[in-house]
Amino acid sequence: MELSKMNPKENKRNLWEELHVTISTIGLTTESAEEIDDKIVYMEDLEKRKQAYGICGECNEPGTGSKWCQPCNAKRFKDNFKNWTCGNKDIDEFIQQSQLNTVYCTKYLEWIPFENFKDITYITRGGFEWNRGANTKVALKSLDNSSCISTEFLNEIYLYNVIQCYGITQDPNTKDYIMVLEYYGYGNFRNYYLNNELDYYSKIYKLQEIAIGLLDIHNAGKVHKDFHSGNILSANNEKQSVKQEGIYGVLPYMAPEVLRGYQYTKASDIYSFGIMMNEYISEETPYNTNIPHNHALSIKICKGLRPNIFKYTPKLLADLITKCWDAKAENRPTAKELYQILYKWDNEEYDDSDTESQVDEYDDKIKLNRTSEKRSSNIQTHPQAIYTSRLLNFKNLPEPVNSGSECFDCQLDELDLNESDQEEENDFL
Repeated sequence: MELSKMNPKENKRNLWEELHVTISTIGLTTESAEEIDDKIVYMEDLEKRKQAYGICGECNEPGTGSKWCQPCNAKRFKDNFKNWTCGNKDIDEFIQQSQLNTVYCTKYLEWIPFENFKDITYITRGGFEWNRGANTKVALKSLDNSSCISTEFLNEIYLYNVIQCYGITQDPNTKDYIMVLEYYGYGNFRNYYLNNELDYYSKIYKLQEIAIGLLDIHNAGKVHKDFHSGNILSANNEKQSVKQEGIYGVLPYMAPEVLRGYQYTKASDIYSFGIMMNEYISEETPYNTNIPHNHALSIKICKGLRPNIFKYTPKLLADLITKCWDAKAENRPTAKELYQILYKWDNEEYDDSDTESQVDEYDDKIKLNRTSEKRSSNIQTHPQAIYTSRLLNFKNLPEPVNSGSECFDCQLDELDLNESDQEEENDFL
């Protein structure tokens, strides 16, 4: 599929002076100088940009990304603004700003006419359709009743490093707007880890990739609000378009303060990341057996209940998971801190033999666990264990607290399961 007739990457590539160095580059930012990390390339550091990206053949300045020069490509994009419009001023401006400000190739968006897509196949409502074109296979995510564009729709597009968004298109029949996304055969992160036998270091690498995606969202001043393993890679957000009183989300991944009716924050995203991280390491979906995802579970979460941490999880990772899902939002790490920790673990050898032995033991035990009856794909979940976004409107939840480590292995008792039966029907409707 041809996404655009204009290719800003065709900017005299043969004139790029490339230098082959060992520096690790993960992107650019404009944060203050005192926060500079040696592993990151910053816009103001011209020498490091030159080492990492070479020299632009047009302006003779250091590149801002691989074969990419932001000032030169911004001019090229701007000259092309007169040649396209989607018919919606807000979307036009949104796409144009992404094109003017992008510092490397995966960050810019395009308006893609719907007729560019071929062989479109419907997959599921609220999920995505997929397209096999001449060159590129993509996922199309439609937002129902979005002919009048919403802020929420545009906010979703900030999930760059988790899944690339190529641009926006529009269904000519329904007039709904559609995100054009990178296609993943596994559909979502949960299916990915269930179908790939990954070792500890492979998982740390993937976690730091997801963490930088979350950092991109937070650096843009946004909050994800629906972060869970069924909503990574596929960007399959099931939030309803009709506004109702309450909070939307997947209960096992929602921070206790959000369950109590407070707004989603960057800290609540970190809580969700911690739940997802534990799920990935343990290869078990949270609260998947003998527990209905209802008002009683939300009470227990506020009282300190958390999913089981796999017994052989290396201690330093178990500690990070626990910190992410701390009941007090201010005790959780920021997305930047989370990324820096995971990046360090992914790129540096552990300096103590005890941690190395824990990693080796984890790999042995998780491999053995995959063949046992405890494998999450073989577990019969509770009929009211729900892992899709829905409207939740729980009342009178207790103040969130942390419980002792013994809570990680506790289950809801019969009294807890029955204490909100009379409210349950309203909770799920």
